[in-house]
Amino acid sequence: MQARPEKPRLAWAVTGSGHYLEECLEIVRELEDVDLFYSRAGEEVVRMYGYDPKSIVPEGRIYRDRAASSPPVGLFYRGDYHTLVVAPATSNTVAKMVLGLSDTLVTNIYAQAGKCRVPSIVLACDTIAEVDTPAPDRMVRLWPRKIDLEHTEKLKTYEATTVVESADELFATLKQRLAEVG
Repeated sequence: MQARPEKPRLAWAVTGSGHYLEECLEIVRELEDVDLFYSRAGEEVVRMYGYDPKSIVPEGRIYRDRAASSPPVGLFYRGDYHTLVVAPATSNTVAKMVLGLSDTLVTNIYAQAGKCRVPSIVLACDTIAEVDTPAPDRMVRLWPRKIDLEHTEKLKTYEATTVVESADELFATLKQRLAEVG
């Protein structure tokens, strides 16, 4: 395990969605003291969209979903992070969060962040009944299922979790949080 940082950092988890991916990566690149956590699909999608997963946070640490026990959760236990951002968050990830499943790196750090009273900000991809979203080679129209929209609404009721519905709202919420921990 790496040395403990001098002050708590921001943990940013990327899941396997192209929706809001470009906007999220733009925000991440502007931040200091941020570490990236990739789900397996998140790392795969980042590459599909033409980004190098290692170059996004040249000064930060990168964690990948390659171990069954998600060893990086220990970093939350020792106080390395003041906030967790999950953005973009797929309907699959949101459903697992709502159901309390911790079977991926991202869902495990979300659960452990909550248990350690580290606030989470989640940019859910499925928030409206119809959306145009970028695929790697074109725009696609999607109609999130009722269950996906219901999970997003349910996640909004969870303690220490702020669900945002756009990249602009994510940026504003994150800016406010960073000012709080300042």
